Amino acid sequence: MKKYRYLILRRISQFSILFLYLGANVWGWKILWGDLSFSKLFNKIPLTDPFASLQMLFAGAVISTDMIIGALIITLFYGLIGGRAFCSWVCPVNLVTDLAAYLRRKLGIDKDGKRYIISRNFRYWFLATALVVSAITGVASFEVISPIGILTRMVIFGVGFGWTFILAIFLFDLFIAKNGWCGHMCPLGATYSIIGSKSLIRVEHNKDACTNCGECKNICPEKDVLNPLIHKKNGFVEGIACTNCGRCIEVCEANALKFSLRSFIKGENNEKIIN
Repeated sequence: MKKYRYLILRRISQFSILFLYLGANVWGWKILWGDLSFSKLFNKIPLTDPFASLQMLFAGAVISTDMIIGALIITLFYGLIGGRAFCSWVCPVNLVTDLAAYLRRKLGIDKDGKRYIISRNFRYWFLATALVVSAITGVASFEVISPIGILTRMVIFGVGFGWTFILAIFLFDLFIAKNGWCGHMCPLGATYSIIGSKSLIRVEHNKDACTNCGECKNICPEKDVLNPLIHKKNGFVEGIACTNCGRCIEVCEANALKFSLRSFIKGENNEKIIN
């Protein structure tokens, strides 16, 4: 069970959020209503996707005070604490792409994971393009095609034709590009990478305990963030693409990886272990 502790917690988080949205729509619960673009917690606290807000601003829409406050709350949370954790702890599409990644490993598809048909920087170009298109068309462009919104609405309001788009992402990740959507294309993931680039919670590596087995890089959906550390030095994962999913920690039998709080006070070693 210890080997899957973060995976289990992430699934509980993802399914719980979807269930609360469903409960708001079906039974009128006031715990969490809306969707992942705009929600209200306990019918009081607004929570807004910062990327959706940006698209609306570029589209020329008038942003309500609630949306501005909601975007600030989410930005501060992931900027100070969570990093890119939205992608692994909240986003429902992660359930689909993780399944594809699991099957790739089991089926031995592209075992070395080195053949990328799309640059990992494409997601940042996609982000910029979505904002430009929003400005030109006057519509929040990515929200129209967002698989995150499509999958969330499928759960909340019932299955529609959106499942074909989700199936396409699954097949794309399974047969064409390893971690193709989340790791190479998703502009929302790119947004949270930028927002959470200086977050406090990070994975820390202990070189002295590391046995160089490579299991962490085999399981990591963004293994490039581990390359500067594994086999080389002590320190925190600094790569902004890290999703703080914790899978590298779970598979490390040498306990060379752990979640810690980074210190930004020079000369002090006051990191706190949180796993």
